[in-house]
This record gives sequence, C-alpha cells and structure tokens, in this order.
Amino acid sequence: MDMKNAKILVTGSSVGIGYATAALAKERGAQVFLNGRDRGKLESAMSRLAAPGFCADVGEQSEARALVAAAREAMGGIDVVVNNAGWGKRMTLEEYDPDVALAIWRTNILGVVHTTQASLDDLKSSKGAIVNIASTAALRGYPGGSAYCASKFALRGMTECWRAELRPHDIRVLLVNPSEVQTCFFGGAAERELDPKKLYAEDIAHAICGALEMDDRGFIPELSVFATNPFPA
Repeated sequence: MDMKNAKILVTGSSVGIGYATAALAKERGAQVFLNGRDRGKLESAMSRLAAPGFCADVGEQSEARALVAAAREAMGGIDVVVNNAGWGKRMTLEEYDPDVALAIWRTNILGVVHTTQASLDDLKSSKGAIVNIASTAALRGYPGGSAYCASKFALRGMTECWRAELRPHDIRVLLVNPSEVQTCFFGGAAERELDPKKLYAEDIAHAICGALEMDDRGFIPELSVFATNPFPA
C-alpha cells in the first residue's frame, strides 16, 4: 500500500501505540482519523497531530458506527482500520471478576467487531486492510492473565476467520502482537522515564506501518514484536 493519502482510522489513538501509529502514518503521507474515550486526551492528540477525531467507546455498537461515519465523512472514505483500542487487568483465578472480564471483552473483541463491521463497505471498495492489535498474550498465558489473554486469544482466532473470509475481496487482515510496551496500559502514569532496553510505542508503530507499506499483491498475516534484551543486567 502506498501510504501517501491512505485514509486510516486508528481506534484508541489518543495515547500510546495508537497515537504513535497515527503520527507515523501521517508523517508518511496518510490521512488519519483519531479516536479515544477520554475527550480531553483525544482533543490534545488531535491538536498535536492536527488531525480530526471522534470521541467514542467502540465497545458500544452505536458509538462505533458513529465513529466510522465521522471518519468516512472527514476523509472521504476508509482504506485501513487499525483496531488498537483495548485494555486489560491482571486477575488471578481467585480474584476473577466476571463484570471486569466482560468489560474487557466488550472493548477488546466487540469493539473490533463493531468498528470493522461498520467499515466493511469502505474496505471492500478500496481493497483496503484491517490491522488488529493483539499481544504476545494472544500466544501464551501468564499468571493473572486469564481475562486479558482470553480476549487476545479470541482476537487472534477471529482475525484468522476474517482473513479467510475477506481475501476474496482483496482485503488484507493483519495481526500484530506487541510484547510489553512502555505505555500507561494498566493504569500507570502516562509520563515516566522510559527504559531504553524495553519497547516503545513507536517501535510497534514502525512494525504496523512497515507491514502496511508492502505491495498489495502480498501481506504479512501476523507479526510479533519483542524487545531484544529487556532483562535487568
């Protein structure tokens, strides 16, 4: 895909991986449309990137549809949907809270469904791409990861199904599995000193944009990104 003038909707793009992806895509010539649930953070991101956006919770179908409609109107269509919005909470089996687990599922799975489903006519028309941001938690479990890993394992399986369904329409469906990235994903401080040995959000943005820039005759179905040596000396 030629990134110049590509029309890219990035969910969860007011901070972190989503913001870094939108920033790099715009730097490479794309039109980008931002999204977030926190209006203040979203407006700040829109100002910094000089890009349009829409405040919406993609886990709610009506809001996801409104988001897609706003993106379509602002950009004149949609070529790429980057489904980045997601969150998690560590819970052991003893601590497992069904309400929290369902809320994670609503964003991490239904949010991806709602946004992509509403964009599907645009993607078929443009022969575009879908990028689902999973995690290495989609590949293996860890203590306390039951709710989050279950959502990301499900996202990986769902992505494989969509890939099979949409290849006849020339739509490429990619899955990106970041390892631990230094963001405020689990509710930590948004501003903190970064460890130079661990992954930055910009590293994942580079992987996403690089995969999208491959000629449309082929695509990278899935890629994982690990820090080379994140371990303490």
